[in-house]
Amino acid sequence: MSVDHVREYLKAYGLDGKIKEFDVSSATVELAAEAAGVVPARIAKTLSFKVGEGAVLIVAAGDAKIDNRKYKDQFGTKARMLTPEEVIAYTGHAVGGVCPFDIQDERVKTYLDVSMKRFDVMLPAAGSSSSCVVLTLEELERASRAEGWIDVCKLQ
Repeated sequence: MSVDHVREYLKAYGLDGKIKEFDVSSATVELAAEAAGVVPARIAKTLSFKVGEGAVLIVAAGDAKIDNRKYKDQFGTKARMLTPEEVIAYTGHAVGGVCPFDIQDERVKTYLDVSMKRFDVMLPAAGSSSSCVVLTLEELERASRAEGWIDVCKLQ
């Protein structure tokens, strides 16, 4: 998938104009923060895990990491990240540009972690390793079609 696909997807929500593209990589939290001129915590990273026959995407603050106990309590299984090949197969996005938008596989459920609630605005990737989209938490929740807010992370 690409920024163009995500832009088209976000158009239905009136958010396509909020995408930023960079001349540099934004493939990691640190690189994205530098490219966007924000603190790393404001980058909304999309983490992908295998759960049963499907997958879950957890969108979390850039300075958060999965708390294994909380994750197991939430999903009833140990956290197992998808391989890069599985990420593409489930989400249509490559590692470095994974975002919670335009996910076609119905076996994928998206959740938002409460670690982001410290901020009004977050910056998830927009389908490539050199892009982001600037969204309020409400816009992120709506456009990601999230199942809801969960608490499965701890701050680093």
